[in-house]
Amino acid sequence: METKELLALVKADNVKFISYQFTDVTGAVKSVDAPIKQLEFTLEDGVWFDGSSVEGFARIQESDMRLVIDPDTYAVLPWSPAEARRARVFCDIYTPDGQPFDGDPRGALKRILAKVSERGWTYNVGPEPEFFLFRRNGGEGIHPVPHDVGSYFDFSADDEAVRVRTELMDALNSMGLEVEVGHHEVAIGQHEIDFRFADALRTADNVLTLKYTVKAIAAKHDLIASFMPKPVFGINGSGMHCHQSIFDSKGNNLFYDAKDEYHLSPLAYGFIAGQLKHARALAAIVAPTVNSYKRLVPGYEAPVYIGWAQINRSALIRIPRFTEGRIKAMRAELRFPDPSANPYLAFATILAAALDGVDNKLTPPAPLNNINVYHLALPHCPVPWPKPWVNWKKTRLSAPHWARTSTTPSHAPSGTNGTPSAST
Repeated sequence: METKELLALVKADNVKFISYQFTDVTGAVKSVDAPIKQLEFTLEDGVWFDGSSVEGFARIQESDMRLVIDPDTYAVLPWSPAEARRARVFCDIYTPDGQPFDGDPRGALKRILAKVSERGWTYNVGPEPEFFLFRRNGGEGIHPVPHDVGSYFDFSADDEAVRVRTELMDALNSMGLEVEVGHHEVAIGQHEIDFRFADALRTADNVLTLKYTVKAIAAKHDLIASFMPKPVFGINGSGMHCHQSIFDSKGNNLFYDAKDEYHLSPLAYGFIAGQLKHARALAAIVAPTVNSYKRLVPGYEAPVYIGWAQINRSALIRIPRFTEGRIKAMRAELRFPDPSANPYLAFATILAAALDGVDNKLTPPAPLNNINVYHLALPHCPVPWPKPWVNWKKTRLSAPHWARTSTTPSHAPSGTNGTPSAST
């Protein structure tokens, strides 16, 4: 989008203030707000800020940093009042010498996407961020009781959950997300809003947009939105399953091979094998909190072992069933990311892992089709696992050493047969 076009849009939308947004390494959205009359100046010179005050950015002696606007990310914040209408743009971060800042999460994703682009490829991601809506418990406290008693895909003609979800989808559509479906999830008070897949950079922007839009609309209804992976013990947690594919410059899906049993190309097999190889390291980025490992336990549709399968939702990577004629829908679903992750860093690292598998022509182990991984007796595993997957205990999805906690709830059961406990 050209500068003149952005300035014309801002005027037509009657915007009074604009938020220049970026994230720290944890994925928390940072924002600098300014009157709209400063926009033209900012488009030329950027916004200077103190990088040493942002978590994970810079030391105090090298703190000066500059925000550079990405005009294509312009969107009006629909919950802002008409008399003080606000819009937002996402920004890239630069150092004083005009170079992209290496510690910018959005910049990190852009760098690896540039390498993919050199091959003539586009990396597409379709995430499914889940979240809970909770009622307030007077004042600022939160009583951890979900605001409804619905379950997966439950229908209600006009209850509070439907009204909130409908308003959320309308707001997200107005901000440029192509919402495909919204529905109640498995746990009470749990919801999911899916938007159409896109290239990874736009998708990461959309994940951030969804998260703070959900929180803003929920607050209008006196509700608290939580993207914690496991806010309530004993029920399903919230994941962010990532459906992935690679297209060429002509829009062909490079994951598809009509002659293969699972309709997967050699590139797709290398892609899967790379993510399986690096799964434990990836966990530090895509499931980054202590609470993340309370979700990765058996019995709640969350993966606990490294493996792949067609259809099987207990596997780490799932290949959705192929429908004849829908070649563009051929994809690999990575199931252990959760919405507490920084989407820029999550997409950058899972792509880097996949490219390692592609470039080194790695092959995945046999698929776990028709096997409930949660019920496997490890010493008698029926699947022949070639190296490096031969040792189940070493390939278990467990918390990195820095993510372990001694504050195990008294009601949490201990793990058995090599499965992680509820405290990991």
